[in-house]
Amino acid sequence: FISTPAVSRLTSDEVVLMRNELFTKEKERQLSLYPRIEKIEVKYTGKPHPGSVFVMNKALSTPYNCAMHLSEWHCKKSVLALVDGEVWDMYRPLTKSCEIQFLTFKDEDPEEVNKAYWRSCAMIMACVLKRAFKDEYSVNLIKSPELPVISGAFCYDVILDHRLNDWKPTNDSFRSLTRDATKLIQKDLPFETLLVEAKVAREMFQHNRYKMEMIEQKASKNMEGIVTLHRFGDFVDVSEGPHIPRTGFCFQYEITAAHNLQTNQSELIRRFQGVSLPVHLKAHHTVWHKLLERSKRLVTAEKYLEAAAECHEAKDGTEEGKTVS
Repeated sequence: FISTPAVSRLTSDEVVLMRNELFTKEKERQLSLYPRIEKIEVKYTGKPHPGSVFVMNKALSTPYNCAMHLSEWHCKKSVLALVDGEVWDMYRPLTKSCEIQFLTFKDEDPEEVNKAYWRSCAMIMACVLKRAFKDEYSVNLIKSPELPVISGAFCYDVILDHRLNDWKPTNDSFRSLTRDATKLIQKDLPFETLLVEAKVAREMFQHNRYKMEMIEQKASKNMEGIVTLHRFGDFVDVSEGPHIPRTGFCFQYEITAAHNLQTNQSELIRRFQGVSLPVHLKAHHTVWHKLLERSKRLVTAEKYLEAAAECHEAKDGTEEGKTVS
């Protein structure tokens, strides 16, 4: 990865500014590849009005623009789109004629929507953690483990300045982090998607060797060496997505725990965790309290598998009870 005296002198704010400028510059460059507006046909296959065809602008129009042709309900409730069967961000431009339908939190099978929600909540937390210590202490963001909602918490792994190795966050610490997250949620910031060549992503994240490694891994998985980035506000991250449309889709949201995972090359990895419910699925305060307590337990892939097995057994028991009765 790139490491020069000029790079090391950049403050956190300067890094944020640099990434944003590169993101915006690349987005504008990609738009310039379509000097003339080309039309595409988007066929809606959901309910109501299946078979409706929208004439949209290639590389400019998004699923959200299509939803605007249907109803205010579709605009407010749609979390993701299915574009020719592929899950798609609501603000990601459409590049060809296609079929489309929309996914919500209240669908019969909300798995993809729930995954996107957890993913976005973790990205909000990453933004908060990156800014929490300003330039006094370094914060290296590593990754957000892809864990489903049944795991009980969304997570982001970070490495804090070695001077904070003995620091243990208090309840006040978590409340402060949560307040910062709430401010981002209240701004109702859109999640933007940008597919870039690996060299562009490397330039953006040259200050974070963990992101550099992630970029190489993701670029190696496709022939074109493309990496997917997402941005809300001025925070950019390496993330495949898809993400929810806007930060304002979050309602109840708290950062609840930080667990020491392991020491990696003399660096302590911490897993920050939180829990959230979307504005469309508000919970009674007693239920919310139980979710908060559960979210404080360390979440790992192994513990998720145990929870999934318990859930499956409970479901089987319920089905047997129905059969017996």
